[in-house]
Amino acid sequence: MRVLSVIPPMTQLNTPYPSTAYLTGFLRSRGINAVQQDLALGLVLALFSVEGLRAVRTCISALPASSRSPRLTAFDARFDRYAASIGPAVAFLQGRDPSAAYRIAGRLFLPEGPRFQSLDVYVDPDDPDGGDPLAWAFGSLGIQDRARHLATLFLNDIADVLREAVDPRFEFVRYAESLAQSQPTFDPLAAALAAPTNLIDDTLRMLTAEALARHTPQLVLISTPFPGNVYAAFRIAQAIKAHDPRIITVLGGGFVNTELRELAEPRVFDYFDYVTLDDGERPLLALLEHLRGERPQQHLVRTFLRDGQTATVRYCNHAEPDVPFAEAGTPTWDGLLQDRYLSLLDMLNPMHRLWSDGRWNKLTVAHGCYWKKCSFCDVGLDYIARYDTVAASTLADRIETIIAETGQTGFHFVDEAAPPKGLRALAEELRRRNRAISWWGNVRFEKSFTSELCELLAESGCIAVSGGLEVASDRLLQLMKKGVSVDQVARVTHAFSDAGILVHAYLMYGFPTQTVQDTVDALEYVRQLFEAGCIQSGFFHRFACTVHSPVGRNPEEYGITLQPLPHATFARNDVGFIDPTGADHDALGKALNKALYNYMHGIGLEEDVRHWFDVRVPRTQVGRHRIAKALARAT
Repeated sequence: MRVLSVIPPMTQLNTPYPSTAYLTGFLRSRGINAVQQDLALGLVLALFSVEGLRAVRTCISALPASSRSPRLTAFDARFDRYAASIGPAVAFLQGRDPSAAYRIAGRLFLPEGPRFQSLDVYVDPDDPDGGDPLAWAFGSLGIQDRARHLATLFLNDIADVLREAVDPRFEFVRYAESLAQSQPTFDPLAAALAAPTNLIDDTLRMLTAEALARHTPQLVLISTPFPGNVYAAFRIAQAIKAHDPRIITVLGGGFVNTELRELAEPRVFDYFDYVTLDDGERPLLALLEHLRGERPQQHLVRTFLRDGQTATVRYCNHAEPDVPFAEAGTPTWDGLLQDRYLSLLDMLNPMHRLWSDGRWNKLTVAHGCYWKKCSFCDVGLDYIARYDTVAASTLADRIETIIAETGQTGFHFVDEAAPPKGLRALAEELRRRNRAISWWGNVRFEKSFTSELCELLAESGCIAVSGGLEVASDRLLQLMKKGVSVDQVARVTHAFSDAGILVHAYLMYGFPTQTVQDTVDALEYVRQLFEAGCIQSGFFHRFACTVHSPVGRNPEEYGITLQPLPHATFARNDVGFIDPTGADHDALGKALNKALYNYMHGIGLEEDVRHWFDVRVPRTQVGRHRIAKALARAT
């Protein structure tokens, strides 16, 4: 039986999402004929081409003239320039035509739409000629990066046109996510799937048909890590069933694992024959045995299906151990068009760019999280709760196999939190083998990351780390069971930075009982961490309470009351709550993100943090030199 794994739109454009690589590598290690294809990348390359732009223009011409926005009118008027430049711009972002950088960087080649107005913020007001708005970021010789940023703005402009002319739900990452995220009923998604198709739907259907013709699979696995690729996953399954209803379709991935654990909607199985939970290796082995007639249906593992007699959803979970992490095999990128991914540069921050720029082999140091105590996290679910390690020699073997296959030595370790002990062992193994790689990943800012260990990791190729500071408040960090303090985070991040490793901090606001004073104080801590060179990048997330987290399971321990959830037959994850503090976190969040954006560009670090708020807030209670003193004490 041939198994095809596909990545539905949208995930990311610079490197393949790893789920299909993991499954394909594992299935091949068990002698199963497995192939894979990235339909997300295929969709973008089809739309962002001369033929794709012509189709978009046709959609614009079908609109009444009175309903065409200035953006659409400008695109139509300058279509010839867009058509002439789209091919070279995409090829440049793919790394296949580096000489195009000189024309792109000159600002005369690409038609510039509204997205280019963001460059105006970099103009020096004291320069009567305006100067070069990007000189501070790229200097006079950073031609490649300058051009990459301009070409990224160019693609974003076209994406805005697509949104207005074709589908308002289109995004490069979060495509139509509102149809799936925490939707208690399947109705919105069902209505969208029953609606007349548009250019994006038709293109995806064509790409699906081409994949089926190329691979002739009997079983198709569709991975949905995020709400933002669920709609497209169902469109792909719809196209498969229309093409040949005998092809078996299976839905899995991170979205399923968090939001569909109580699935009871029979209509899902008009599109998918099976839906599996958690790691796919064991459920897929059981399913393949069942399809070969070697296992009864009731012995499937962590699998939803529709009962043929009652038309209701059944859940089969025969008790069997998961495949150990050491036996999961080596991911393979065979079948993914590695020279066609686009390295984008959307933010001028050296750490922030890593998520969208460069081709990274994604790998896991260990399965699950060794800490698994954070109260905001889904610590009870398998992807976090089941911690399983592998020998450093095995991990290094996987790294060398992947390098031999891809020719790329860059790795992104996608652990929930890579264990310090495991990273030390890997660094020492890489040194023993004299193997040079570049890598980055997510960690906990815990005291095990000493200066000595940070230097060892840098020597092994570590270029950057990200980690959760969350709310920079010792009271709230303790309530979160984060296991760190603000002072400790300062010392650890400073050790990473001293070793030449970039640091990104995940930040949070709106946690239960967080007051306006807490928020102002947290921003002051963050300002000082930037000022001291402890962190170079960060991102503020709005806290969301989930039904699987300790906060969602025991809200009374956190001083909140959960709002009643509607009866759910489809997705169930986020849950609203009432916080007696009554802080307007939405208003505060705008100020936090504005401040952080400026801090990442070295702007406003000397300002009082109250400067960023549009509403009156209290003075910070954090000492102006709190972080500097913490670092001095450590020294």
